[in-house]
Amino acid sequence: MKKIAVITGTRAEYGILKSVLRQIEANPKLNLSLIVIGMHLSAEFGYTVKEIEEDGFKIDAKIDALHGKDTGAAMAKSIGICMARTAGALEKIKPDVLLILGDRSEMLVGAVSATYMGIPIAHIHGGDISGNVDEPVRHAITKLAHIHFAATKESADRIVKMGEEPWRVHVVGAPGLDLILNEKIPEPREIARKYGLDLSKPVVLVVQHSVITEADDAPKQIRETLDAIVELGYQTVLIYPNADAGGRRMIEVIRDYEKYPFIKTFRSVVHKEYLSLMRLADVMVGNSSSGIIEAPSFGLPVVNIGPRQEGRQRAENVIDVDYDKEEIKTAIQKSLYDEKFKEKVKNVKNFYGDGKAGMRIASVLSDVRIDKRLLEKRMTY
Repeated sequence: MKKIAVITGTRAEYGILKSVLRQIEANPKLNLSLIVIGMHLSAEFGYTVKEIEEDGFKIDAKIDALHGKDTGAAMAKSIGICMARTAGALEKIKPDVLLILGDRSEMLVGAVSATYMGIPIAHIHGGDISGNVDEPVRHAITKLAHIHFAATKESADRIVKMGEEPWRVHVVGAPGLDLILNEKIPEPREIARKYGLDLSKPVVLVVQHSVITEADDAPKQIRETLDAIVELGYQTVLIYPNADAGGRRMIEVIRDYEKYPFIKTFRSVVHKEYLSLMRLADVMVGNSSSGIIEAPSFGLPVVNIGPRQEGRQRAENVIDVDYDKEEIKTAIQKSLYDEKFKEKVKNVKNFYGDGKAGMRIASVLSDVRIDKRLLEKRMTY
């Protein structure tokens, strides 16, 4: 059996990885080792490690290395601490492959550690384009990875253009769609009762994170969004941002708006309930990648704010706006009341996959040969 170590550092990416983890556990050729890092272990951000434990996954290592200050420098310093502890965990687990997803610092830490320890790296969602520091970090991980699990053909083509050998690249789809298309998620009425929502009236779902390169502007940016929400007055579910630089300052601003009875805020939401909220919402507002990747599967209009998802492939459910209260209000109103746009969104096609990404990833991992050819990477140009 191959031992596959998987890193998860945030609530969002754990939800995306869940189907992959289950497929690894179900594959007789694979053995799962789970490393939990960062926000999962923070009460400030919902202590979401409990969701992982309640889902029945065995955790092999917990690494508490979350930065305490709301700056880029604090994030950089925490990377150093996290790398030492991650290397220690990998040394103890001795995996045959390290599987990582996306572009966060925890994944870069894992990739660098595994590179120096001679552990082959499999990377999910390489080749995507976005704004912020996410894109260069994602591409850096691609250059360290030995196996690439691209969500779309376009992303796979970018990986090859970066000099990666084509035989290493597999188009598997986005694993975030697996649960949506294959599993039962809570019914809207059930979630509406739990979250105190009236389904006869519009529901707005807000998920907005800081952009690290604009961290000092993050408070003003979220205030523009929330001023738009207040002026419109629709019932709103708002989920706190990540612990990136600027995120805590956004939370301080959010607390000023918790006095409005129609705004309900949450530090974190269980992944299946988050998907159910996406299904019942009338519009999603913010800059989460779930608005780009998962939302089309629900026919959900998305008001995408700022540059965080800039360049990422998107369907016609997305309206791009700046950090501007009036632009945000106009886009929300269009999402709710423009019948032509609503009909287009309802019939939109999600080109991020067919709900079988986890199965494909586990299959490739079970069959891949770990040998000199895999470990010794060569540029193709």
